[in-house]
Amino acid sequence: MSKQIVQKSNTSDWYDATLVDEKTSRLSGVIFFLLCAISIFAVLAFGAVDVWSLGLLSLFVGVAAVLWLADSWLKKEISLNKNSLQIPLLGLIAIGLIQLLPLRSLNISADLLRVPAAQTLSLAPYTTRFAIVQLIVYFVFFALLLAFITNQKRLRQTVLTVIIFGALMAFFGILQRLAGVEGVYGLREAATNVKFASYINQHHFAALMEMTIGLTLALLFGKATNKDKRIFLIIAVAVMGIAILFTGSRGGLISLVAVLVFIVAANLLKKQGSGEKVSESGEKSKNYRRNFTYVVGGLAVMFGLFGAVIMLGGDDSLLRGVGLANPEEASNGRLHFWQTALKIISDYPILGAGLDAFGVAFTRYDTWNGTSRVEQAHNDYLQILADAGILGFACVAAFIFLLFKQSLRIITKTSDNFRRNVAVGALAGCFGILIHSFFDFPLRTPANGYFFLIFAVLATASINYPKLYRKRGRESSSQ
Repeated sequence: MSKQIVQKSNTSDWYDATLVDEKTSRLSGVIFFLLCAISIFAVLAFGAVDVWSLGLLSLFVGVAAVLWLADSWLKKEISLNKNSLQIPLLGLIAIGLIQLLPLRSLNISADLLRVPAAQTLSLAPYTTRFAIVQLIVYFVFFALLLAFITNQKRLRQTVLTVIIFGALMAFFGILQRLAGVEGVYGLREAATNVKFASYINQHHFAALMEMTIGLTLALLFGKATNKDKRIFLIIAVAVMGIAILFTGSRGGLISLVAVLVFIVAANLLKKQGSGEKVSESGEKSKNYRRNFTYVVGGLAVMFGLFGAVIMLGGDDSLLRGVGLANPEEASNGRLHFWQTALKIISDYPILGAGLDAFGVAFTRYDTWNGTSRVEQAHNDYLQILADAGILGFACVAAFIFLLFKQSLRIITKTSDNFRRNVAVGALAGCFGILIHSFFDFPLRTPANGYFFLIFAVLATASINYPKLYRKRGRESSSQ
């Protein structure tokens, strides 16, 4: 079915003309519910870092894909979104497949073998195969999100689910920390990491909160939320922010500040970006007061969160977050990890050493005593260069570029305040975790990967408005 992209005559929202008045089927509702359940299950299942949880998630995504095909067959058309953000994911999958080709020669004497020995381009073919499977699952999940979050109702349901679930997990993590509960859910001990809520790694839980608090703050600062509902957003922001500070994650603290600055800046630049003309001094004064409120509100959020953490007895976590505690912990070896990663990159510049092969490649360049096995570079950008080379890094850069390009287009052109607030918050959340990725590897926790894809859809999805909504939009714009 061919699709036509149309622009409203009197407003600047973009929508898909062939789907504007489409009624969703019950089966599509089941698929949407399953997509939300998958992301929630991933968080609850220890962040989906275990093989059993990854297997179940792959199965659930496969079931959703089968239902997608069934829904398409019943409707006699394929619900497929052609968003270009999917292309970089396909590029990473293609690079991984190339890395599995036996194109690397082994330095073995020809006298010992009749046929010249060869091995895959990846130094760790097993982990590369596993990474490819995970990328395929991500791609299918992302394609399903783009295909089924296409109207206002599902957009609101997704936003509500993310905020409520994020607040509940933050509250659970705070209670767990204050109560001194041993192990995740009181059952599972974290051997080398410090747990928080359902995550084995507290820093990666902070990354999840960075995304959810960005969306919540954008709705709190935006115009689309009624005053009687703002108290719930304030509570959600408070528990999420306190949870981030309680994790003691320095990357989480930096990213929280980055998210807050992003949202304040987006609101300050709203008038300039919208092209509205201010002709009266009273209107100028109103804008100045609004901008002053955004700045003061942002500062109040930060100081309020710091004060709440101190009152709750989180001094140690706060000191660690600002770099004044635990100077000898293992993660402070980042400089050595990064130097080793640069050596790997210099030897495998084009296609890298293999997807998720960093742990194997690291042992060949490590100058330490080797008592500790390092699986990650603690910098996702250096690691993608080491794992997939310049081509893989280009795919990641292309995804980030397209994400910001498409989201900023929605932010600047939409006349729907709620859609704009969601796009700002989702992009701010993505921005926060991308900043965090300079100091850690939060997106390599699968649960964070699923939520990141949800936020990418919230930031870029084209929402189809009903005819009644378009009619009201034209009337309001003509007044």
